[in-house]
Amino acid sequence: MKKLILCDLDGTLLRTDKTISKASADALNRCKEKGILVGFSTSRGRTTTETYEEIIQPDILICNGGATVFCKNECICMHTFTREQTQALLNATYRECGEECEITLDTIDELYWNRTYDKSTPYGKNSIYSDFKNFTQCALKICVQTEDSTKAKRIAQSVDDCDYLPFSDIPWYKFSSALATKDNAIKTLCTHLNIQPSEIVAFGDDYNDSGMLTLCGTGVAMGNAIAEVKAIADDVTLSNDDDGIAVWLKKNILS
Repeated sequence: MKKLILCDLDGTLLRTDKTISKASADALNRCKEKGILVGFSTSRGRTTTETYEEIIQPDILICNGGATVFCKNECICMHTFTREQTQALLNATYRECGEECEITLDTIDELYWNRTYDKSTPYGKNSIYSDFKNFTQCALKICVQTEDSTKAKRIAQSVDDCDYLPFSDIPWYKFSSALATKDNAIKTLCTHLNIQPSEIVAFGDDYNDSGMLTLCGTGVAMGNAIAEVKAIADDVTLSNDDDGIAVWLKKNILS
């Protein structure tokens, strides 16, 4: 019997239009009725998960790629860059990618963005504009608009113990503490809940889901997942636009 279901959001639980289908919502809510915990495990910060929390009301929320872990709305784990590390990463980004490079930055409470055009339009709900030149807060995660792996490596090397990964669907890189991974977050969660990784089903599609799918007892890749994720998964379901999570749960958990 599985005790926890974890779903990545973008490219996994969310359809291409960034909505959760009724079929997926119903399937996850039926799992909750059976006493199984349900959670999100996403690179998004909490400021951009609120809409989806209203639909599913997850028991668990792993945000910023593992930098923060919430259990029943209690923060049980948080890994941030120091203020000095945050500024060093921002300075390195501008040095490597130029002054016009777009950057997003998550703190525990806010999402900041240096959007270089149409600043009247926010990046997302409750986002805040900043040029990051004199930024004094601790970042949970920094995302940089570049697809140059050499530049990304040099940015990461500007501080100690920095993890960095590309996104498969957009030309951006994510930078976070080396401890802020989804698999590390799950290990912390297992200790807190007194459960084993073998009792978890996880769904994902992108590079930063690989560790999570490998660690959990059942790692399920979406039909639209990158080849690297499908290769390490225990199973492959339909795509995010074809209710892949709902189909898999109905067959393996709810039948």
